[in-house]
Amino acid sequence: MAERYDFPSDLRAGQEELHQVRAELEALLKRLPWSVVPLEGFSDAEGWRRVERPASPGWSQDEQAEVEKLRRREHELAVFVTGHRFWTEVGVGERVEARSLLKHAHEPPPPP
Repeated sequence: MAERYDFPSDLRAGQEELHQVRAELEALLKRLPWSVVPLEGFSDAEGWRRVERPASPGWSQDEQAEVEKLRRREHELAVFVTGHRFWTEVGVGERVEARSLLKHAHEPPPPP
């Protein structure tokens, strides 16, 4: 069984917010048109797979600002989580496992 770590509350909170921000950003990007700027649609059957895109009206200024805000917050949180002082307390050989456990710390434990 994987060793458990006593993650600091601020690190756990930062990781959880990072999950939330990434989910928000992913959902927003799925709702937005495929192109940031207005572009005509196209169809390309010449490549190894067919690609088709409808015309894109582009993103509004508010949509662009929202994407930028979420990307900036995602970056801040990623830097906070990966640069947290806790990682200096974890052995170099254990950091990958500990990082993986932190990423899943918000999930309920599996049933026995």
